[in-house]
Amino acid sequence: MHISQQVLTRAQVRRVDQLAIEQYGLPGVVLMENAGRGCAELLLRQLQYNPSTLKSTDTICICCGAGNNGGDGFVIARHLENHGLAVEVLLFANPEKLQGDAAINFNVLQKSGTPLSVNPDSDTLTHKLLQASWVVDALLGTGMTGIVREPLQRVIETINANAGSVLAVDLPSGLDCDTGKVLGSCIRAKLTATFVALKPALLNPAIKHLTGKIHVIDIGAPNHLLRSLDPL
Repeated sequence: MHISQQVLTRAQVRRVDQLAIEQYGLPGVVLMENAGRGCAELLLRQLQYNPSTLKSTDTICICCGAGNNGGDGFVIARHLENHGLAVEVLLFANPEKLQGDAAINFNVLQKSGTPLSVNPDSDTLTHKLLQASWVVDALLGTGMTGIVREPLQRVIETINANAGSVLAVDLPSGLDCDTGKVLGSCIRAKLTATFVALKPALLNPAIKHLTGKIHVIDIGAPNHLLRSLDPL
């Protein structure tokens, strides 16, 4: 089965990461790098990226949470900056509580001098959203199961009210990966870049207004590993 045709649940996606790391020796930070770079390349295609016609006023606003979804956002920021785009990262978490691969990429981001705001207030968030050509939703990933709580509920609602085009990383924040249920508040995306394979929620046509167009991003997990999983 081709990767883009496969459907994996939350548990199966976690299993892919675990086996890729433990049995195939692929470090988690490499998987995160591939995921973030794939999202950045997708966004560059949407922007019809051409260095000679790049507008200095174009800004990409990347909204990041505390987990690996936020870590993907840090990688996206780096690759977009490497292509000459103006990037601003908004982190809605305590930087000291970042862990693992997300913490590694946050440290790279800080040392790179990327514009960064930590827990911006509503007015600052609104201003930055209105100035951005695209907003990247890297707040919550496929692991989210409970109702979205503050401050992320406010952040999601502010993004929906003020952002133009939104790219959701892996899944629109606030959407249950397996059921497609909206967990209180949910990002409305123009594009969703989902990793490894489609998720059950993304097959539901009733939530098309939340996901927008869906692209499957290859993060480098071997096809041999994906074929070994039980089909949904």
